[in-house]
Amino acid sequence: MLSELRTAHKVIGVKQSKKAIRDGAAAEVYVALDAEKRVVGPIYELCSETDTRITEITTMAELGDAAGIDVGAAVVTVLR
Repeated sequence: MLSELRTAHKVIGVKQSKKAIRDGAAAEVYVALDAEKRVVGPIYELCSETDTRITEITTMAELGDAAGIDVGAAVVTVLR
């Protein structure tokens, strides 16, 4: 599942993920467990409200690497 993230149609980051979730374009949201709770808290709330599936990943570095970027990522959203 995480290996497929590199080639999936996705957005990276909190702002873009919030927009995708609100617009109903999010198929699944990946959240790094070591990201600051104040940053990812709104993502959890939106996903709960919209019944969007969340998958938690251990670290931001692992999530960023899986998404194919050279830095850590707090949130990556796979689009429909």
